[in-house]
Amino acid sequence: MYKRQAKRGYQVSIFEALHTAGGVLVYGIPEFRLPKAIVQKEVDGLKAMGVKVETNTVVGRTITIDELMEENGFEAVFIGSGAGLPMFMHIPGENLCGVYSANEFLTRINLMKAYRPDSDTPIMDLKGKTVAVVGGGNVAMDAARCSKRLGAEVYVVYRRGMEELPARREEVEHAEEEGIIFKTLCNPVEIHANDEGFVKSITCIEMELGEPDASGRRRPVEKKGSEFDLSVDAVIMSLGTSPNPLIKSTTKGLEVNKKGGIIVNEEGLTSRQAVYAGG
Repeated sequence: MYKRQAKRGYQVSIFEALHTAGGVLVYGIPEFRLPKAIVQKEVDGLKAMGVKVETNTVVGRTITIDELMEENGFEAVFIGSGAGLPMFMHIPGENLCGVYSANEFLTRINLMKAYRPDSDTPIMDLKGKTVAVVGGGNVAMDAARCSKRLGAEVYVVYRRGMEELPARREEVEHAEEEGIIFKTLCNPVEIHANDEGFVKSITCIEMELGEPDASGRRRPVEKKGSEFDLSVDAVIMSLGTSPNPLIKSTTKGLEVNKKGGIIVNEEGLTSRQAVYAGG
């Protein structure tokens, strides 16, 4: 989209919250799936066309959309911030040391190189440890495969069966080939700590599939008395994301739906004149 606008002669500026341009392609997708040199080539191509890239700029906090348009001379704005607010289960122990959201884990691995001993934002040394990744989507597969590459034994804990995994089939197959263990039809209900306050285990309950829910998938139902403990050193929550409320709460006249998503018409125009959204 940015390339198309630049080709039409518009002066285009991209505002990136992090210190490296590229968005989720840089911080969310591991190197083994998408080499960062490819993303950098795309960014460099945009810059060569005259597109300005402003990093370390959190729109809604560093500067607002209102300020961009009213004080900085921008005639139109496209909001492409995605849905980056991670979801959690709200179960006991979810705030323990060693519990990560998949967003945080992948960002620290891919962008911050947190696996290096000299990293400013290190994560737990996973070599010889056991990790549970809760969820069954593509992001869960990325988190699981990154953990495996860092030397961990990895479980993917998912409340439905293998056939219902939302991840792409090839991603699941790659994970299986790499030795990742799938604990399907079970769901965490509590995370336990050791004496130092770090994760030591999770209690899961077995599930069975009932009638289809609103999405058309069979709804998982708990099997009473089927709880069991799984010894782990870290838990990565990969349960999906929702829109970050920062932009909607700092922009005048921007209408959102019940889930917090920005409402747009068929052309991508929001309720605010000359403000578009997509992605």
